[in-house]
Amino acid sequence: MIDILRSEWTKIRSVRSTVWTLAVTAALMLGMSALGNALSKSTTDEPIPFAQAIAMSLIGTMFTSLSMATLGVLVISGEYRTGSIRTSLMAVPRRMSLLTGKIVVFVTLSLAVCMVASAGAIGLGLAISQPPSIDTGEAVRSVLGAGLYLTACGLFGLGLGTLIRHTPGAIVSAIALILVLPMVAIQLPGSWGRTVAEYFTTNAGQLLVSGRSSATLGPWSGFAVYLAWVAVAMVAGAVLLRRRDA
Repeated sequence: MIDILRSEWTKIRSVRSTVWTLAVTAALMLGMSALGNALSKSTTDEPIPFAQAIAMSLIGTMFTSLSMATLGVLVISGEYRTGSIRTSLMAVPRRMSLLTGKIVVFVTLSLAVCMVASAGAIGLGLAISQPPSIDTGEAVRSVLGAGLYLTACGLFGLGLGTLIRHTPGAIVSAIALILVLPMVAIQLPGSWGRTVAEYFTTNAGQLLVSGRSSATLGPWSGFAVYLAWVAVAMVAGAVLLRRRDA
């Protein structure tokens, strides 16, 4: 397994798209944090509350969730596009071991980058907004929540990439499930519509970022629901990876 992890690490760090996507993720987190807090500070003479400063600092997660999902898709769909997946499967005939190696390497890299980017965004946002008091525990929770959420979005993309294998199709599916359909679900009428919206992908997952609770879900239970969606995509992709030819 160590050889598989070393091989996957070499693949992911040697591809230019990985560096650029992670750089875009960090830049978006920092840039949106600075913009959001600067706008908040410019619209009032009153001190910016700590909770509002944190919310503005993490506003970039809406966009970086897509960049991380795109990276997750490219981790495996890129090999299908170039045909190098055949070489990978010849070197590692146990397909689940290959997929596990990709997951472990991707999660490790994603967590490290997203945690640092989230911490930087919050630090920059607090420096700009200068709230009258700072809750260190809540700031740490927000960094952890944003890092875990963005990593889960990346895993969602990896699962969809494994399932669909076609880069544009998997990216469009990720955009639909992460950004478009959750907004559509909010517009559904009646109590059943509210339930669907509450449990739909990122509507549930973003509770961990905001630290808020919905009608029936708390931050961590909402994240667990989102992980269930991610697991469905990943398991479906793993099943088809075993059954389909490269």
